[in-house]
Amino acid sequence: MLAAAWTLGVGLAVLTTLTLLGWIADPKGALGEGIPGVFRTACQIWLAAHHAGFAIPGGGRIGLLPLGLMIMPAALLYRAGLWMARDADLRVRLPARLPKGTPKEKQNARRRAQLALIARAGISLAAPYALLAGLVALVARNEITRPFLAEVLAGHLLLAFVAGSLAVARTIGPWRVMLRLLPERSRSLVVGTAAALAILLAAGLVLVVGAIVVSLDEIRRLTDLLGPGLIGGVLLLIVEVLYLVNAVVWGMAYIAGPGFAIGTGTLVAPTGVRLGQIPTLPLLGALPEPGGAPVWAMGVVAIPFLAGAVAGVVVVRIAPTPTPEAAPMWGFVCGLCAGAASGVLAALSGGPLGGNRLAAVGPSPWEVAFSVTLEVGIAAGISAGVANWWLMRRSAAVSAAEPAAAPKAVAAVRAPAEPVEPSDGRTRPLARLFRRREPSRPLPGHWLDATECETQPLPKRRAGRADEDAAAGAFGDVTPADGPARRPRRLPGIPRRRRAEKAEPAPRPTPRRDIVDETDDRGGHVIYMDPYAWDRD
Repeated sequence: MLAAAWTLGVGLAVLTTLTLLGWIADPKGALGEGIPGVFRTACQIWLAAHHAGFAIPGGGRIGLLPLGLMIMPAALLYRAGLWMARDADLRVRLPARLPKGTPKEKQNARRRAQLALIARAGISLAAPYALLAGLVALVARNEITRPFLAEVLAGHLLLAFVAGSLAVARTIGPWRVMLRLLPERSRSLVVGTAAALAILLAAGLVLVVGAIVVSLDEIRRLTDLLGPGLIGGVLLLIVEVLYLVNAVVWGMAYIAGPGFAIGTGTLVAPTGVRLGQIPTLPLLGALPEPGGAPVWAMGVVAIPFLAGAVAGVVVVRIAPTPTPEAAPMWGFVCGLCAGAASGVLAALSGGPLGGNRLAAVGPSPWEVAFSVTLEVGIAAGISAGVANWWLMRRSAAVSAAEPAAAPKAVAAVRAPAEPVEPSDGRTRPLARLFRRREPSRPLPGHWLDATECETQPLPKRRAGRADEDAAAGAFGDVTPADGPARRPRRLPGIPRRRRAEKAEPAPRPTPRRDIVDETDDRGGHVIYMDPYAWDRD
């Protein structure tokens, strides 16, 4: 609750300050009337950052919201999740007795406990955050716009859960360890889907930046036509930068084939461009001219197939399958996941901008999802099948060569070791991709992990420690584990011949029954950790 309140308070304070500065610079009522109106405007911007739409009089709706606004609340929630995980002393509640079986079963038990902790921490941050956002939605209402309460609660809940879960998972280990919390098959699908989406979004970014550079004169002309002035120009630039993320997703939809719309009855796709009257936004000056698309525009449709080929190889590289017919199936499942993620991004990047003609702006979610699923899925299935066949063929060749190499291996063990030259780490991409997989290492330990039922080994005292020898000298001779018996320590100020009279030997303590290690010579002065103490608490 403290983390949720801190995040909401800091975000609203920043937006209120920026809105107040804009109102002071240009007090024309655009950012609200008076201080209460400025605060309501800041609350509406905060709700829009979580992709919560607004209803306007006359039955219209505003759903085309900039995705770039999500960066600030996501960063604040991530920071709050880190503080919560480190300050609240979250610990992984492992079973009192781990399952008896192979090390893989124990590792799976630890993984399930870690995932349960991550989910509980994420929902513990998201639930109060969504409730506080509901209060903000009630304050942000005015005569013109009214936020949808259901979208406010859902947007804040999902964003806080994702950011908080990633933050808690980050405290368990570095980023590469976070993926190892998932099972092998799920990890292969996640990485393959991420690779396909990264290629598609990177291509969309290149397409958008190229269109902006080519149409820079038209963008400048539209900006001069608006005449925003200094303060308005800065605000207009900020709005265009925030909508740049939406434009990248629209570029991905263009590459996938369905394209996007700028109002009802319009279409921007590789097959052709059909436009009507569009809003006077300088960023829209980068749209292509109406009419037939050039021949090179059809070449961008090959990018999803390239992304699917890379994703299929990644899926098989992480989790190969011994059955040849299963690899293409998992490659197509990766394409299905990529299509679902693309559809979600398309739905978030578009939406209505009022009523009438601008009721449909952006790409169609189901068309983008269907196209990406087919293009990426088919290419991923083919590449996964070929890559899996290559790995199994190479593994069979290595297995056949191992019996013949056994005598040479024995001779190599008996021969003196030769110095190994350090590798410069430069390997060919294909060789690095298809090299033999090493067995998975156990997950690293962390301060979040609780003490398990495994007993820690007793520390052994080394010979020659002056402080320990002095403490043990009062009990007679000390026999270290790695040295001969030592003579009793001579007491200072007493002659050797009178030592037996003045310094009587202290009685040795009776052996304790709770000492596990019988070779312990410290008289039981060893601290033992009870692994079940916290369960009783």
